[in-house]
Amino acid sequence: MKHLRSIGGLVLGLALFFISIELLGDALKIFDKAKVDEFLSPAKNPFVGLFIGILATTLAQSSSTVTASTVALVGAGTIPVAVAHPIVMGANIGTTVTNTIVSLAHIGDREEFKRAIGGATVHDFFNIIVVAILFPLELLTGFMDRISEVFAKTFQSVGGLDLASPLKDYFTDPVSKLLSAGIGELGFAGAERWIVLILAAAFLFFGLRILVRSLKALALDQADNVIEKYIFKASWASLVFGVGVTILAQSSSVTTSLAVPFVATGALSVAQIFPYICGANIGTTFTALLAALASGKIDGLVVALGHFFFNVTGVLIVFPIKPVRNIPVWLAERFGEIASRYRILAIVYTLALFYAVPLAVIMIGRLF
Repeated sequence: MKHLRSIGGLVLGLALFFISIELLGDALKIFDKAKVDEFLSPAKNPFVGLFIGILATTLAQSSSTVTASTVALVGAGTIPVAVAHPIVMGANIGTTVTNTIVSLAHIGDREEFKRAIGGATVHDFFNIIVVAILFPLELLTGFMDRISEVFAKTFQSVGGLDLASPLKDYFTDPVSKLLSAGIGELGFAGAERWIVLILAAAFLFFGLRILVRSLKALALDQADNVIEKYIFKASWASLVFGVGVTILAQSSSVTTSLAVPFVATGALSVAQIFPYICGANIGTTFTALLAALASGKIDGLVVALGHFFFNVTGVLIVFPIKPVRNIPVWLAERFGEIASRYRILAIVYTLALFYAVPLAVIMIGRLF
Protein backbone atom coordinates (compact mmCIF):
# COMPACT_ATOMS: atom_id res chain seq x y z
CA MET A 1 0.00 0.00 0.00
CA LYS A 2 2.86 2.35 0.87
CA HIS A 3 4.49 1.49 -2.44
CA LEU A 4 1.27 2.36 -4.33
CA ARG A 5 1.00 5.69 -2.50
CA SER A 6 4.56 6.51 -3.50
CA ILE A 7 3.81 5.67 -7.15
CA GLY A 8 0.63 7.76 -6.99
CA GLY A 9 2.63 10.64 -5.53
CA LEU A 10 5.22 10.21 -8.26
CA VAL A 11 2.52 10.44 -10.97
CA LEU A 12 0.92 13.50 -9.33
CA GLY A 13 4.30 15.17 -8.88
CA LEU A 14 5.21 14.54 -12.52
CA ALA A 15 1.84 15.88 -13.68
CA LEU A 16 2.26 19.11 -11.71
CA PHE A 17 5.87 19.36 -12.86
CA PHE A 18 4.99 19.03 -16.57
CA ILE A 19 2.13 21.53 -16.27
CA SER A 20 4.38 23.98 -14.40
CA ILE A 21 7.02 23.84 -17.16
CA GLU A 22 4.35 24.53 -19.80
CA LEU A 23 2.85 27.39 -17.74
CA LEU A 24 6.31 28.76 -17.04
CA GLY A 25 6.98 28.82 -20.76
CA ASP A 26 3.66 30.58 -21.41
CA ALA A 27 4.33 33.18 -18.74
CA LEU A 28 7.91 33.87 -19.82
CA LYS A 29 7.20 34.01 -23.55
CA ILE A 30 7.75 37.75 -23.69
CA PHE A 31 8.24 37.42 -27.46
CA ASP A 32 5.88 35.86 -29.95
CA LYS A 33 7.29 34.73 -33.30
CA ALA A 34 6.84 38.15 -34.94
CA LYS A 35 8.72 39.84 -32.09
CA VAL A 36 11.43 37.17 -32.20
CA ASP A 37 11.88 37.91 -35.91
CA GLU A 38 12.13 41.62 -35.14
CA PHE A 39 14.62 40.93 -32.34
CA LEU A 40 16.83 38.67 -34.47
CA SER A 41 16.81 40.67 -37.70
CA PRO A 42 19.42 43.32 -36.66
CA ALA A 43 22.01 40.56 -36.10
CA LYS A 44 24.79 41.17 -38.59
CA ASN A 45 27.83 40.32 -36.50
CA PRO A 46 28.40 36.63 -35.61
CA PHE A 47 29.64 37.43 -32.09
CA VAL A 48 26.58 39.60 -31.34
CA GLY A 49 24.43 36.94 -33.04
CA LEU A 50 25.65 34.36 -30.50
CA PHE A 51 24.41 36.48 -27.57
CA ILE A 52 21.20 37.41 -29.38
CA GLY A 53 20.54 33.65 -29.62
CA ILE A 54 21.09 33.25 -25.86
CA LEU A 55 18.85 36.16 -24.86
CA ALA A 56 16.10 35.51 -27.41
CA THR A 57 15.83 31.85 -26.34
CA THR A 58 15.81 32.79 -22.66
CA LEU A 59 13.01 35.30 -23.21
CA ALA A 60 11.00 33.20 -25.66
CA GLN A 61 11.55 30.04 -23.55
CA SER A 62 11.84 28.07 -26.78
CA SER A 63 14.94 27.24 -28.77
CA SER A 64 12.60 25.83 -31.45
CA THR A 65 10.96 29.26 -31.90
CA VAL A 66 14.33 30.99 -32.19
CA THR A 67 15.70 28.35 -34.57
CA ALA A 68 12.56 28.43 -36.74
CA SER A 69 12.65 32.24 -36.85
CA THR A 70 16.32 32.15 -37.79
CA VAL A 71 15.55 29.74 -40.63
CA ALA A 72 12.78 32.04 -41.87
CA LEU A 73 14.99 35.15 -41.71
CA VAL A 74 17.78 33.43 -43.61
CA GLY A 75 15.30 32.32 -46.26
CA ALA A 76 14.06 35.91 -46.58
CA GLY A 77 17.62 37.19 -46.95
CA THR A 78 17.37 39.29 -43.77
CA ILE A 79 20.38 37.70 -42.09
CA PRO A 80 23.24 35.70 -43.64
CA VAL A 81 23.81 32.01 -42.92
CA ALA A 82 27.20 32.92 -41.36
CA VAL A 83 25.33 34.81 -38.61
CA ALA A 84 22.49 32.28 -38.35
CA HIS A 85 24.83 29.53 -37.13
CA PRO A 86 26.03 31.58 -34.10
CA ILE A 87 22.41 32.47 -33.25
CA VAL A 88 21.59 28.75 -33.17
CA MET A 89 24.68 28.11 -31.00
CA GLY A 90 23.44 30.78 -28.58
CA ALA A 91 19.98 29.18 -28.57
CA ASN A 92 21.64 25.99 -27.30
CA ILE A 93 22.92 27.86 -24.24
CA GLY A 94 19.72 29.87 -23.71
CA THR A 95 17.49 26.79 -23.61
CA THR A 96 19.24 25.53 -20.45
CA VAL A 97 17.74 28.33 -18.32
CA THR A 98 14.71 26.12 -17.56
CA ASN A 99 16.95 23.52 -15.86
CA THR A 100 18.46 26.19 -13.63
CA ILE A 101 15.05 27.62 -12.69
CA VAL A 102 13.88 24.11 -11.75
CA SER A 103 16.95 23.58 -9.56
CA LEU A 104 16.20 26.80 -7.65
CA ALA A 105 13.07 25.11 -6.28
CA HIS A 106 15.44 23.05 -4.09
CA ILE A 107 17.25 26.09 -2.68
CA GLY A 108 15.76 25.59 0.80
CA ASP A 109 17.65 22.31 1.39
CA ARG A 110 21.43 22.76 1.17
CA GLU A 111 22.32 19.18 0.22
CA GLU A 112 19.48 18.78 -2.27
CA PHE A 113 20.31 22.13 -3.81
CA LYS A 114 23.97 21.21 -4.18
CA ARG A 115 23.01 18.16 -6.21
CA ALA A 116 20.17 19.89 -8.08
CA ILE A 117 22.18 22.92 -9.25
CA GLY A 118 24.99 20.56 -10.29
CA GLY A 119 22.54 18.44 -12.29
CA ALA A 120 21.14 21.58 -13.94
CA THR A 121 24.38 23.38 -14.78
CA VAL A 122 26.16 20.38 -16.30
CA HIS A 123 24.05 21.17 -19.39
CA ASP A 124 25.21 24.81 -19.24
CA PHE A 125 28.89 23.92 -18.93
CA PHE A 126 28.69 21.34 -21.71
CA ASN A 127 27.14 23.83 -24.15
CA ILE A 128 29.50 26.63 -23.13
CA ILE A 129 32.54 24.36 -23.69
CA VAL A 130 31.25 23.25 -27.09
CA VAL A 131 30.51 26.84 -28.16
CA ALA A 132 33.96 27.94 -26.94
CA ILE A 133 35.53 25.32 -29.24
CA LEU A 134 33.27 25.39 -32.29
CA PHE A 135 32.35 29.08 -32.49
CA PRO A 136 35.93 30.32 -33.20
CA LEU A 137 36.49 27.33 -35.50
CA GLU A 138 33.37 28.23 -37.49
CA LEU A 139 34.48 31.86 -37.76
CA LEU A 140 37.94 30.84 -39.01
CA THR A 141 37.00 28.01 -41.37
CA GLY A 142 33.24 28.09 -42.00
CA PHE A 143 33.31 24.28 -41.71
CA MET A 144 29.74 23.98 -40.43
CA ASP A 145 28.40 26.14 -43.22
CA ARG A 146 30.20 24.08 -45.87
CA ILE A 147 29.17 20.69 -44.48
CA SER A 148 25.56 21.86 -44.09
CA GLU A 149 25.43 23.12 -47.70
CA VAL A 150 26.70 19.79 -49.06
CA PHE A 151 24.10 17.79 -47.15
CA ALA A 152 21.34 20.34 -47.81
CA LYS A 153 21.80 19.95 -51.57
CA THR A 154 21.70 16.16 -51.15
CA PHE A 155 18.51 16.11 -49.07
CA GLN A 156 16.73 19.11 -50.56
CA SER A 157 14.17 16.98 -52.39
CA VAL A 158 13.44 14.73 -49.38
CA GLY A 159 9.98 15.31 -47.87
CA GLY A 160 9.58 15.93 -44.18
CA LEU A 161 6.94 14.90 -41.69
CA ASP A 162 5.33 16.23 -38.54
CA LEU A 163 6.15 14.71 -35.19
CA ALA A 164 3.39 14.35 -32.63
CA SER A 165 4.03 14.78 -28.92
CA PRO A 166 1.22 12.97 -27.04
CA LEU A 167 2.32 14.42 -23.68
CA LYS A 168 2.22 17.99 -24.99
CA ASP A 169 -0.76 17.59 -27.36
CA TYR A 170 -3.10 15.73 -25.01
CA PHE A 171 -2.05 16.79 -21.53
CA THR A 172 0.29 19.70 -20.76
CA ASP A 173 -0.80 22.02 -23.58
CA PRO A 174 -4.60 21.62 -23.11
CA VAL A 175 -4.36 21.92 -19.31
CA SER A 176 -2.09 24.97 -19.42
CA LYS A 177 -4.31 26.66 -22.02
CA LEU A 178 -7.41 25.92 -19.91
CA LEU A 179 -5.76 27.41 -16.82
CA SER A 180 -4.47 30.45 -18.73
CA ALA A 181 -7.90 31.03 -20.29
CA GLY A 182 -9.56 30.75 -16.89
CA ILE A 183 -7.18 33.34 -15.46
CA GLY A 184 -7.85 35.61 -18.45
CA GLU A 185 -11.62 35.39 -17.90
CA LEU A 186 -11.22 36.60 -14.32
CA GLY A 187 -10.50 40.05 -15.77
CA PHE A 188 -7.08 40.86 -14.31
CA ALA A 189 -6.22 43.58 -16.82
CA GLY A 190 -2.55 43.44 -17.75
CA ALA A 191 -1.70 41.07 -14.88
CA GLU A 192 -2.53 37.71 -16.50
CA ARG A 193 1.12 36.90 -17.27
CA TRP A 194 2.18 37.54 -13.67
CA ILE A 195 -0.66 35.41 -12.28
CA VAL A 196 0.25 32.58 -14.67
CA LEU A 197 3.90 32.93 -13.56
CA ILE A 198 2.89 32.71 -9.88
CA LEU A 199 0.68 29.69 -10.61
CA ALA A 200 3.55 28.05 -12.53
CA ALA A 201 5.91 28.65 -9.61
CA ALA A 202 3.37 27.16 -7.19
CA PHE A 203 2.86 24.08 -9.37
CA LEU A 204 6.63 23.72 -9.75
CA PHE A 205 7.20 24.00 -5.99
CA PHE A 206 4.46 21.58 -4.96
CA GLY A 207 5.12 19.25 -7.90
CA LEU A 208 8.80 18.98 -7.03
CA ARG A 209 8.00 18.61 -3.33
CA ILE A 210 5.66 15.68 -4.02
CA LEU A 211 8.02 14.24 -6.64
CA VAL A 212 11.07 14.39 -4.36
CA ARG A 213 9.20 12.83 -1.40
CA SER A 214 7.87 10.04 -3.63
CA LEU A 215 11.31 9.42 -5.12
CA LYS A 216 12.84 9.23 -1.65
CA ALA A 217 10.18 6.73 -0.56
CA LEU A 218 10.71 4.64 -3.68
CA ALA A 219 14.46 4.84 -3.20
CA LEU A 220 14.00 3.14 0.16
CA ASP A 221 12.39 0.28 -1.75
CA GLN A 222 15.40 0.18 -4.13
CA ALA A 223 13.30 1.44 -7.06
CA ASP A 224 16.13 3.81 -7.91
CA ASN A 225 18.21 0.73 -8.75
CA VAL A 226 15.75 -0.08 -11.54
CA ILE A 227 16.33 3.34 -13.08
CA GLU A 228 20.08 2.99 -12.72
CA LYS A 229 20.18 -0.60 -13.97
CA TYR A 230 17.97 -0.33 -17.04
CA ILE A 231 18.35 3.28 -18.22
CA PHE A 232 21.43 4.99 -16.82
CA LYS A 233 23.85 2.11 -16.31
CA ALA A 234 25.43 2.26 -19.78
CA SER A 235 26.47 5.71 -21.02
CA TRP A 236 25.60 5.08 -24.67
CA ALA A 237 22.20 3.63 -23.74
CA SER A 238 21.51 6.73 -21.67
CA LEU A 239 22.52 8.94 -24.59
CA VAL A 240 20.19 7.10 -26.99
CA PHE A 241 17.41 7.32 -24.39
CA GLY A 242 17.92 11.09 -24.21
CA VAL A 243 17.67 11.38 -28.00
CA GLY A 244 14.46 9.32 -28.13
CA VAL A 245 12.67 11.02 -25.24
CA THR A 246 13.48 14.49 -26.59
CA ILE A 247 12.25 13.62 -30.09
CA LEU A 248 8.98 12.34 -28.60
CA ALA A 249 8.55 15.26 -26.19
CA GLN A 250 9.84 17.80 -28.77
CA SER A 251 11.39 19.76 -25.91
CA SER A 252 14.89 19.41 -24.51
CA SER A 253 13.88 21.75 -21.66
CA VAL A 254 11.31 19.24 -20.40
CA THR A 255 13.50 16.15 -20.77
CA THR A 256 16.60 17.67 -19.18
CA SER A 257 14.67 19.46 -16.42
CA LEU A 258 13.04 16.15 -15.52
CA ALA A 259 16.47 14.75 -14.61
CA VAL A 260 17.11 17.50 -12.02
CA PRO A 261 14.81 16.12 -9.26
CA PHE A 262 16.38 12.66 -9.67
CA VAL A 263 19.81 14.17 -9.08
CA ALA A 264 18.49 16.29 -6.19
CA THR A 265 17.27 13.18 -4.33
CA GLY A 266 20.53 11.33 -4.96
CA ALA A 267 18.81 8.67 -7.09
CA LEU A 268 21.16 9.62 -9.93
CA SER A 269 24.49 11.42 -10.06
CA VAL A 270 25.55 14.30 -12.31
CA ALA A 271 27.86 11.91 -14.17
CA GLN A 272 24.99 9.47 -14.80
CA ILE A 273 22.63 12.05 -16.33
CA PHE A 274 25.29 13.72 -18.48
CA PRO A 275 25.02 11.21 -21.38
CA TYR A 276 21.23 11.62 -21.26
CA ILE A 277 21.67 15.40 -21.58
CA CYS A 278 24.03 14.92 -24.53
CA GLY A 279 21.31 12.82 -26.17
CA ALA A 280 18.72 15.54 -25.50
CA ASN A 281 20.99 18.03 -27.26
CA ILE A 282 20.90 15.87 -30.39
CA GLY A 283 17.20 15.04 -30.12
CA THR A 284 16.16 18.70 -29.96
CA THR A 285 17.46 19.30 -33.51
CA PHE A 286 15.07 16.86 -35.20
CA THR A 287 11.92 18.99 -35.16
CA ALA A 288 13.53 21.89 -37.03
CA LEU A 289 15.35 19.46 -39.32
CA LEU A 290 12.15 17.70 -40.38
CA ALA A 291 10.37 21.03 -40.80
CA ALA A 292 13.18 22.27 -43.03
CA LEU A 293 13.07 19.06 -45.09
CA ALA A 294 9.34 19.53 -45.49
CA SER A 295 9.78 23.12 -46.72
CA GLY A 296 12.48 22.11 -49.20
CA LYS A 297 14.15 25.55 -48.99
CA ILE A 298 17.91 25.25 -49.30
CA ASP A 299 18.76 28.07 -46.84
CA GLY A 300 16.45 26.64 -44.20
CA LEU A 301 18.03 23.22 -44.64
CA VAL A 302 21.51 24.71 -44.25
CA VAL A 303 20.60 26.32 -40.89
CA ALA A 304 18.73 23.24 -39.58
CA LEU A 305 21.55 20.91 -40.63
CA GLY A 306 24.04 23.32 -39.09
CA HIS A 307 22.20 23.00 -35.78
CA PHE A 308 22.24 19.20 -36.08
CA PHE A 309 25.95 18.98 -36.99
CA PHE A 310 26.89 21.48 -34.30
CA ASN A 311 25.19 19.41 -31.58
CA VAL A 312 26.46 16.08 -32.89
CA THR A 313 30.01 17.42 -33.24
CA GLY A 314 29.84 18.80 -29.71
CA VAL A 315 28.85 15.39 -28.35
CA LEU A 316 31.61 13.67 -30.38
CA ILE A 317 34.21 16.10 -29.01
CA VAL A 318 33.23 15.80 -25.34
CA PHE A 319 31.48 12.47 -24.83
CA PRO A 320 33.64 9.54 -26.12
CA ILE A 321 36.82 10.23 -24.08
CA LYS A 322 36.15 9.84 -20.36
CA PRO A 323 38.63 12.47 -19.06
CA VAL A 324 37.10 15.03 -21.44
CA ARG A 325 33.57 13.91 -20.54
CA ASN A 326 34.39 14.46 -16.87
CA ILE A 327 35.24 18.17 -17.39
CA PRO A 328 31.65 19.56 -17.53
CA VAL A 329 30.64 17.08 -14.80
CA TRP A 330 33.48 18.26 -12.54
CA LEU A 331 32.69 21.93 -13.20
CA ALA A 332 29.00 21.38 -12.41
CA GLU A 333 29.72 19.47 -9.21
CA ARG A 334 32.21 22.11 -8.00
CA PHE A 335 29.75 24.87 -8.83
CA GLY A 336 27.08 22.96 -6.89
CA GLU A 337 29.32 22.83 -3.82
CA ILE A 338 30.05 26.58 -3.98
CA ALA A 339 26.44 27.55 -4.75
CA SER A 340 25.15 25.46 -1.84
CA ARG A 341 27.33 27.52 0.53
CA TYR A 342 26.56 30.86 -1.12
CA ARG A 343 23.07 30.32 -2.53
CA ILE A 344 22.72 33.89 -3.78
CA LEU A 345 25.47 32.96 -6.26
CA ALA A 346 23.04 30.66 -8.10
CA ILE A 347 20.60 33.54 -8.64
CA VAL A 348 23.40 35.91 -9.71
CA TYR A 349 24.73 33.24 -12.08
CA THR A 350 21.30 32.76 -13.69
CA LEU A 351 20.67 36.48 -14.14
CA ALA A 352 24.19 37.13 -15.46
CA LEU A 353 24.53 34.21 -17.90
CA PHE A 354 21.05 34.32 -19.39
CA TYR A 355 20.12 38.02 -19.17
CA ALA A 356 22.70 40.63 -18.11
CA VAL A 357 25.77 39.56 -20.11
CA PRO A 358 23.90 38.85 -23.39
CA LEU A 359 21.99 42.14 -23.09
CA ALA A 360 25.21 44.09 -22.44
CA VAL A 361 26.99 42.51 -25.42
CA ILE A 362 24.01 43.16 -27.71
CA MET A 363 23.77 46.81 -26.61
CA ILE A 364 27.50 47.36 -27.09
CA GLY A 365 27.36 45.62 -30.48
CA ARG A 366 24.51 47.82 -31.67
CA LEU A 367 26.29 50.98 -30.49
CA PHE A 368 29.50 50.16 -32.35
